[in-house]
Formats: sequence, structure tokens, C-alpha cells
Amino acid sequence: MICLKEHYRLYRFVRWAVKCVFPKIAVEGIENLPEEPCILVGNHSHMYGPIAAELYTPGAHYTWCAGEMMQLEEVPDYAYRDFWSNKPKALRWFYRGLSYVIAPLSVLVFNNARTIGVYHDGRILSTLKTTLKRLEEGNHIVIFPEENERYNNIVNNFQTGFVDVARLYYKRTGKNLSFVPVYLAPKRKTMYLGKPVVYCPENSQEEERNRICRELMERITETARSLPRHRVVPYQNIPKREYPFNIPAEADYEKTGG
Repeated sequence: MICLKEHYRLYRFVRWAVKCVFPKIAVEGIENLPEEPCILVGNHSHMYGPIAAELYTPGAHYTWCAGEMMQLEEVPDYAYRDFWSNKPKALRWFYRGLSYVIAPLSVLVFNNARTIGVYHDGRILSTLKTTLKRLEEGNHIVIFPEENERYNNIVNNFQTGFVDVARLYYKRTGKNLSFVPVYLAPKRKTMYLGKPVVYCPENSQEEERNRICRELMERITETARSLPRHRVVPYQNIPKREYPFNIPAEADYEKTGG
């Protein structure tokens, strides 16, 4: 049986190996990062988002991670459903098998990295409690809240529940938490930090959920569309030839061959 210290050493080796092969990500817009702890909210970009968050997010930080990816018995079903269920039927047997192969590695990585497990049942209270603790310690929190429903060609709609952290943080500290929009462009090897959206305690919980998510999605979109033409790595696991361009008109232009 491998002891916890050996587990961590193995994780450090895996982290080093990933950093050796993963493209170095530059960070632009660091001036938009508040001095106070904040929440960075970005597009998932498949595996690129979590890896870039772990390796290149400025400052001390923790990343929200699907709790299922931290539990050996839960990894296969979650990984297959979330990553590969839309693969061609002829290949699904392969990805179903792969979901079991990656389970031990997933548990090793996500239980040793600076992560916070996120659950959608009663365990969400643990997620919120740990998040508040990490913020009070001075850490930033990184969240990738996209869901399957498309918002535009840059991002999918955001799940809104993460915004509630700001209400709890305000009640505990009296401070208004900032949410920093992050656009990760793997094709440009750059992470762009936008101007933060600040929590407003005078609004209702539902109003703030909708307002903050809408503004974050819009600011991420604006950042993406201000950049030179490039492919966006989408939330959905689709063939690379179907990745959209950051500027819709140009994407349509190329598809039609006009």
C-alpha cells in the first residue's frame, strides 16, 4: 500500500511531466486581478482549462473540481458521461474502457492538487465551507462553470450557483467579492484576465446570479472577439475541424468558401 507521502511524490512527478509537455501559457491582464482574494471564472476548453489553472494562474489559488473525479468508484461513469458520451457509437466501447483506466490517475491528481471538490447534493455545503476558508486564507478560487447549453460561439451558458459564494463571503467579512472573467485561448497559448465584476449585496440572490454570470460571459466573449482570428476550444468534445472561430462572420465565411 502506497503511503500518503508517496502518493504526493507521485503526483509531483505527474505534475512535472505534464508541465514538460503542456504548452506554456502566457497571462495577460494581470493588472485586472484584485489584491483581495477573488474568484476567476473562465471557459473550460476541455482539459486545457484545469491544467492551465493549476500551472499558470497568478497568485495562490484553488480550483473547483468535480467531486466525482476525486472518488475512484465515481470517476468512470462521470468521465464517460461528461467527456466521451457523444463519441461515435463505434468508438464508445474504447472510451468506456478508458474511463476506467484513467480513474486511479484522476484520483491521484485531483486529491493532491490544490482543488476543492464540488458536489450537487448535500455535500455542496462542504464545497462552500472549504471555499470560504480558502478565500479567508488569501487564496483566489478558479471556477469553470460552463454547462452543455450553448451561449454563443465562445462560451456555453454558466451554471449560476457559484455566485452564492459572494453572498456568504459578504456575510462573513463585509467585503464585496470580485469575479474576474478569464478567456483561455489554447491556440494562442494565452490566458486573458478581464476587468472584474463586483458582487452587489443590495440585489437579490437571483438577480446577482443572473447579472454576474451574464456580465462574465459577455466580457469573456468581448475579449475573445477582440483578438486576431483563431479557433476557440469549446466546452463540448467535438472534432477539431468543427471548433468555431472567435469571430462568427469569419467562421461562416470559411465554411461557405466564399
